[in-house]
Amino acid sequence: MEITKTKDAGKSTIALSGRLDTTTAPQFEAAVNDVLPGTEELVFDLKDMSYTSSAGLRVFLKAQKAMSAQGEMKLINVQPDVLEIFEITGFVDILNIE
Repeated sequence: MEITKTKDAGKSTIALSGRLDTTTAPQFEAAVNDVLPGTEELVFDLKDMSYTSSAGLRVFLKAQKAMSAQGEMKLINVQPDVLEIFEITGFVDILNIE
């Protein structure tokens, strides 16, 4: 998995590519924790992410909880296979997916 972070004023974007699973979730969580301070809008660009496991879902949920106290979070460019995982797990009702 590859993670690209950009931060501009109060907006942070994290782009993910590849598979988000048990081995890559700690790296993803570290990237999220790195950008959270001072972020009012957190955007996850999932255009190149092909899969997420429950470990990845946990990080998204933790990020949503943090951002609900300090701003907004959204997921963009979610691929159909990943969207199906969010639908099956009920995360479409928790996360802002555009």
